Amino acid sequence: MRRAAALSILLAAIALPAPAVAEPVETPAPAPVAPPAPVAPTATQPQLALTFERAGDERTVLRGQRIRVRGATAAFVPNEMITLRFFSSGREVDAMQVMLQPGARGGGAFRVSYRPDHYGPLLVHAAHVATPALGELLASGEVDVLPRRVDRRSRRGAVRALQRRLARLGYVVSEHGVYDARTARAVLAFRKVTGMARRFAASKGVMSAIARGAGGFKIRRPSHGRHIEADLSRQVIALIDGGRVQRIYPISSGKPSTPTVTGAFRVYLKRFGTNAKGMVHSAYFIRGFATHGYPSVPVVAASHGCLRVPLRDALSLFRWIRIGTPIDVYR
Repeated sequence: MRRAAALSILLAAIALPAPAVAEPVETPAPAPVAPPAPVAPTATQPQLALTFERAGDERTVLRGQRIRVRGATAAFVPNEMITLRFFSSGREVDAMQVMLQPGARGGGAFRVSYRPDHYGPLLVHAAHVATPALGELLASGEVDVLPRRVDRRSRRGAVRALQRRLARLGYVVSEHGVYDARTARAVLAFRKVTGMARRFAASKGVMSAIARGAGGFKIRRPSHGRHIEADLSRQVIALIDGGRVQRIYPISSGKPSTPTVTGAFRVYLKRFGTNAKGMVHSAYFIRGFATHGYPSVPVVAASHGCLRVPLRDALSLFRWIRIGTPIDVYR
């Protein structure tokens, strides 16, 4: 009886379900943190501004004269570097890095000083390689670097730099890269227009004046169309067409005892060749007064009343002038 009861209890225990075992709960892995989106350049970013010490023309500086290169970006991110490279005549001549600094209105900014040692066009290229925090940035600007002085002993590159700037203003230069008599006369004409001493050398004063943007001939009679203006006070003539100066020549007008008449005239007669008075390729604008070539063209008024130009310029001037071309003569 007892044995039967014990067996019944054992069988009942076996029949009971086993207690549930709790399964482990999986903890989800944390989601990866995305890197910050790079700051994309905007339509106004980046900007590279160039300024120059002791120069009024914002795109010209003398060789060895310090320039400041300033840059601005639309967004500022700390610890980002800007690389600047300097190219002269297509060749890299220098490079440097500068860290982006806080700028205006939440933007970034940088500034460096640079002293160019090569004359000619200088390209300044600024770049930022894209990082997770800041996108790619590119900017560039060009500066015209002029030699400090130019004369017959200067290298061809220095002479070309001078001739390029004189020709841009309308002064008549000659063989590219050679400081010949015609280039010297162009320097003389520049000196006359700017009120400098009437010499033939492109001194530091001349080059500084060019860098400042001086030397342009001021047209007094723009309504006269294609015409000539003779400025007796400066002893130059300018050939003008379409409201722009085409050429500027040094002249020698009438001396005090035989002054050149002033007023508005028109060419009424042209004579090719040399006449009995030694006048070469003459264009008469009133009575016996004419523009013409002559062997002697002093830097001051010394003629008998005509407008003398150097012999080498006489033919090109003669061909430019037409019958009826207006000539305005003033002081």
